[in-house]
Amino acid sequence: MARTKGKPRIVAAAAADGSKRSNIKTSVDAGSKPKNDKNGWSDTFSQVACVVARWMGKPLAFLIAVALVILWAATGPFFGYSDTWQLVINTSTTIITFLMVFLIQNTQNRDTMALQVKLSELILGINETENRFAGVEDLSEQELEKLHDELRARTDATRGALDSRRAAREKKAS
Repeated sequence: MARTKGKPRIVAAAAADGSKRSNIKTSVDAGSKPKNDKNGWSDTFSQVACVVARWMGKPLAFLIAVALVILWAATGPFFGYSDTWQLVINTSTTIITFLMVFLIQNTQNRDTMALQVKLSELILGINETENRFAGVEDLSEQELEKLHDELRARTDATRGALDSRRAAREKKAS
């Protein structure tokens, strides 16, 4: 997965023991900030986003949210179901939803990148695969569509060959 402008770049190298398994080494392009700065705003945000998203996905968080809605609904008669009473729940849920979108997107981006790195390692580690697929996430939409069409055609051709073999085998067996 080759990337530019300070983003991580995956480099395949032969294993030290001479085996065909590839070792993936990451490097950062020259002129970019080193990634070992754990005190940066981005790292802090990522850590907080992961913790909050993990916590919000637990059943206890859902039960607390339900309890707050029930508490809010129970206070309706006390406040006379006023506009201010309704505004409290509307504003609260809007703000929480707005903030959660950014936290969830951050964790989803991290998870997607981790998955891409793992898939790249698998692709590069299997001798029969085409290594050009290891960095497809960096392709444009048009390039991805072209590659998808190419793979679909190869799949159809393979499926046709397998069906022909299967039919020939069944014909021999009968």
